[in-house]
Amino acid sequence: MKSYVQVRSSRSLARGVTLIEVLVAIGLGSLVLAAVGFLSLFGARSSLAMANYTDLEFKSRYALDVISRELRQATAVLSFQTNLPFKSLTFTNADQGATVVLTWDSNARTVSFQKSGQSTFTPLTSCDRFDFYLYQRTPLITPTNVIFYPATNITGVLDPSICKLINLSWKCSRTILTQKINTESVQAAQIVLRNKQ
Repeated sequence: MKSYVQVRSSRSLARGVTLIEVLVAIGLGSLVLAAVGFLSLFGARSSLAMANYTDLEFKSRYALDVISRELRQATAVLSFQTNLPFKSLTFTNADQGATVVLTWDSNARTVSFQKSGQSTFTPLTSCDRFDFYLYQRTPLITPTNVIFYPATNITGVLDPSICKLINLSWKCSRTILTQKINTESVQAAQIVLRNKQ
């Protein structure tokens, strides 16, 4: 004859799972899956942001190399335009007999480069902002300040013929999963026209 303890333990082994236990298990499982999904999404977004930032930085540096190489060899600034949707700078290189036009199209978000006798080259895309400032010469650096001399004539009007220094800056960006998050590249450079008389 079985004892009472043996009968009770065999019944508890055959017992099923209660509804409350099932709900608790589903809830905990959902929380774990949600945490794994969030971490996976965060990791994927971070990886994409880093890859985009690296690519934008590489392209910005390449564009800066191409643009600065040509502008350093220029002998004069012929003209400029700051009215949107286009901003442009026109240079001449008297030594090569060439004219160079640097244009930013704010609608297409591109910076294009046109040298006379050559096809248009677009070294920069995804460009949200492009600015330039014209100066007479390199800045005067004091212990407390940096003084720039704008390329203005006696009447205070910007005169490209007296420009010796150009300050360029631009910002490029891309979207990741429909958001601009840590995918910006900002470049700034001061370029001296070495052949300017």
